Amino acid sequence: MVFPTGRRLFVVAAAVVVVLVAAAATVFRVLAPAEVSTLASGAYPTATAPPPGLVARLPVAPLVVDGRIRVYAAERQVYADEPVEFKHRSTPYWSYRRWPAKLAGVVASGHTVVTRWSDGQVVALDGRTGEIAWRAEGPVPEDDAAARRTGAESVWNPEGLFVASSADTSVVLSVGRDAMAGWNLADGQRLWQSDVRPGCQQAVGTTTAGGLVSVDSCGSAATVDFRDAATGAVTRWSPPGGGETLVVTPLGCRSGRSGCAGLRTAVGPGDDTARGWLFGAGEPVAAPVLDAPDTRLAGDVAVGVRDGALVAREARTGTEQWRHEDLGGARVLAVEPDRVHLITESNALITYDSVSGDQRSRFMLSLGTDSTSWAPGTVYAVGGYLAVECLRLPVDSAADDQRYFLTSRPVLLAAT
Repeated sequence: MVFPTGRRLFVVAAAVVVVLVAAAATVFRVLAPAEVSTLASGAYPTATAPPPGLVARLPVAPLVVDGRIRVYAAERQVYADEPVEFKHRSTPYWSYRRWPAKLAGVVASGHTVVTRWSDGQVVALDGRTGEIAWRAEGPVPEDDAAARRTGAESVWNPEGLFVASSADTSVVLSVGRDAMAGWNLADGQRLWQSDVRPGCQQAVGTTTAGGLVSVDSCGSAATVDFRDAATGAVTRWSPPGGGETLVVTPLGCRSGRSGCAGLRTAVGPGDDTARGWLFGAGEPVAAPVLDAPDTRLAGDVAVGVRDGALVAREARTGTEQWRHEDLGGARVLAVEPDRVHLITESNALITYDSVSGDQRSRFMLSLGTDSTSWAPGTVYAVGGYLAVECLRLPVDSAADDQRYFLTSRPVLLAAT
């Protein structure tokens, strides 16, 4: 074997160095932290009020923002399309991507879209343009189980990410394993941060009065903590009959688990001593009409199906407001402060006004040649829009996505 010497050796060494530098540069470009923002090129769409009915069939779950755009979550990307009533997913209106962080959750308030990432960063985007409004370092989220392909949990019910209104301030709240923090939604100014014992605080949601609700499970008895969204000041509450464990379910929320009007407490899943409560100026007020696990809170009205009838009662007094008889097996699918959405056994969607009980709309939840033989999965309702995942029967929660969902586009979006 002949080895290069002299000038030839120098040339070979130089070539090797060039190759290594080029390879290193390629690796850096591929693996280095990166951020790509593609801004909107068109005008911000106007809000519309489409007639009641199915408006879209989508492969992923939409978050309806400001009544004007739809926002979606991918593993490392958040993006929007428009208009809300377009029947398919369309070319992104704007897009924001990060690497190597993963998207952990998305919430919205007005035209602001707030994203939370696996490295703890909170990035607020202007929904009108896709531009970054502000960013902040926040608590690192707890590791979550693998998400389904629709991304519904990330946009409809994100863990540890909330918005709340306190006095004249709207606040973004992020909760991790060992810390909580709040920022002014308008400018990203940090309002407070609090360290907590790892694994002790389970965030539940936010209240209409501007508080962050969490369950502290590390004491001799589990308690419910209320933190002022603007200051972080804590008020602790021990529900009657509590023990070492406590299951808390938010009720009457405006979107996801933000802006909730009440809650239900139970010692454990399926507890027959569950109790319903309404938020007020002081401690929660007992509302026995909310005790039943299948009762929902729509504004000031508690609704539930009893003996085949949909019954609405004033939540604080229990006084019956209105009822609809002979629903033929229909059940409450979702509620909004002003609407109650029911689904029948044949998957027809019926929407009633929560105050008057008047029927707003009724139509089949199907689009084109979709089958009506399916089970509803995760549901989302806001601003008169309702979206639902369609699951294949019989439902198998352990199955892969291809078996679990009815079709490749399993999310139906309706205007009610």
